[in-house]
Amino acid sequence: MEEVRNVFRRRKITNTCFFAGMILIFAAASMVTGFHVADGIRSFPAAAEWIVSNLVPDARALGHLPKILDRLTETALLSAAVTVLAAVFAFLFSLLGSDILKIHWAMKRMVRIAAAFFRNVPDVAWAMLLMFSFGQNILTGFFALFFTTFGLLTRAFVETIDEVSSSCVEALEATGAGIFPIVFQGILPSSLPGVLTWVLYMIETNIRSSTLIGILTATGIGYLFDLYYKRLDFSSASLVVLSIVILVLLIEAVSNKIREVIM
Repeated sequence: MEEVRNVFRRRKITNTCFFAGMILIFAAASMVTGFHVADGIRSFPAAAEWIVSNLVPDARALGHLPKILDRLTETALLSAAVTVLAAVFAFLFSLLGSDILKIHWAMKRMVRIAAAFFRNVPDVAWAMLLMFSFGQNILTGFFALFFTTFGLLTRAFVETIDEVSSSCVEALEATGAGIFPIVFQGILPSSLPGVLTWVLYMIETNIRSSTLIGILTATGIGYLFDLYYKRLDFSSASLVVLSIVILVLLIEAVSNKIREVIM
């Protein structure tokens, strides 16, 4: 009984120290940045009034809707193309990085290091670096999204493949099957639901990311948002944001339906 009390006492002390530490970090950050919670709360009414006055799409903004939908379609198709291409390369590399094929440990290590490098460099940083070589065009945005997507999907696919039951792989190996029958008849059918789930998720993520990258590269829906914002045409800029939100919600709904079918 005394041991149980000690466990709860230690847990209570740990939780208290954690929350106290978080409060101290928040207080220190507020002092350094000059942020005051009370001022932030008091600014809400004025901010809400400004949003209602300036960010509600008007007739002029609706006149830009065809152009916005055209750019939005371009962004969505680009995101889908990047994700599919990155998924193909990521799946091939993940086979080399997984444990299930018994690849040499040095190769597995190299694949995992490469995946960690590509996914830990933000796509915005890739876009800034690539602009020195390719300039402000759609190719820069394509490669910026591709590198980050490739790193994320390689890591995700490695874990997905490693979760595949090894019994089917061992059965194929026992029959003398080569690497291609093992991949296409054993690994791919078992890991396909998880792979498709990650691909659908990355399409949603890349649509959101491509908006910010489009501001840097002057392409897609991000270019329109930047253009309207710099013109102080806030109603049109808000219509761009609203169209992006609706598109992401629609794609998420479709993705959920597809997941229900394949899972």
